[in-house]
Amino acid sequence: MSDIAYLCTTCAVQYPPSATPPAHCPICEDERQYVGPDGPGWTTPDEVRRTRTADWRNLEPGLFGLGAVPQLGIGQRALVVAQRDGGVMWDCIPLVSDAAVANLNAVGGLRAIAISHPHFFSAMVEWSEALGGVAIYLHDDLRRYVTRPSAYIHYWSGETLSLGQGITLIRCGGHFSGSTALHWADGAAGRGALFSSDTIMVAPDTRWMSFMRSYPNYLPLNAARVRRIVDAVEPFAFERLYGGWWDRVCQEDGKARLRRSAERYLSAIAD
Repeated sequence: MSDIAYLCTTCAVQYPPSATPPAHCPICEDERQYVGPDGPGWTTPDEVRRTRTADWRNLEPGLFGLGAVPQLGIGQRALVVAQRDGGVMWDCIPLVSDAAVANLNAVGGLRAIAISHPHFFSAMVEWSEALGGVAIYLHDDLRRYVTRPSAYIHYWSGETLSLGQGITLIRCGGHFSGSTALHWADGAAGRGALFSSDTIMVAPDTRWMSFMRSYPNYLPLNAARVRRIVDAVEPFAFERLYGGWWDRVCQEDGKARLRRSAERYLSAIAD
C-alpha cells in the first residue's frame, strides 16, 4: 500500500504522504483554530473525491468560484481569475477531482496559485501537481506553518507582490503576520476587486466587515493591527470585496464600507 497525503477533517489542510495519519495537526493546535473534543480526525484524497463533488460558479466576467459539496473543514471556496496565458487561483479547497481540473482547464488553466493564510492552505500542493506544477505563492511569514513542503512553493517577502496582468498580493497582517489579500484591478468591471478571505471578514450583513485574530475562539484583533490592514489596502481601488465563502461578498462601495467598518470596530473595542 502506497503512502497517503492525509487531510485534517477539522481544517482540511493536507500533510505529506505517510503510511499512517499524523499524530497531530499543528494548524488546529494553534490558538486561532481548535481541536475537537474527540481529537484530530483524518481523511484521504480518494475519500474526498468519493464523497464530494465540485461546485463551479461564474461569479462575474473573468471570475469563477470553486467549492466542494458537501463542505469539508471550514468550508471555504477558491476564486479563479481567468486570464490569457493562464489564470490565478486564490486560496484552495481539499477536493482535487477530474471535474474540477477540467473546469479550470476549460477557462485557460492556471499560471499561479496564491494563498491567504494557513487555514486556506488545504490541498495546495496536490492542486499544483494536478495542474502540472503550478507555482504557489506564500508570504515568507507563513513559511513556518506549511504542513506539506514542496518545490512548487515560492515564498515572497515585503509588502506587495505583482503577479502581472493587474493582480497584486498585499501583506495585510492581522489574522497572521503574513496574512495576504489579493487585488484584481480589472474586477467589478474595471473598478477593482479585493479578495480578503477572512483577513477582512465580510459580515452576514454584507455592507459591513470585521476583523479577528481567531474566529472560532472569539479572539479580537487590537487597534494597531486593524489600522495596519486598512492602511495596507488603501493604495488600491476596489468596488467589490470577496471574503472566503460564497455568501460573504460586498458587491459595491467596498473601500468606503471597509473604512466605516474599521471605524465601527475601533469604536467598539475602545476603552
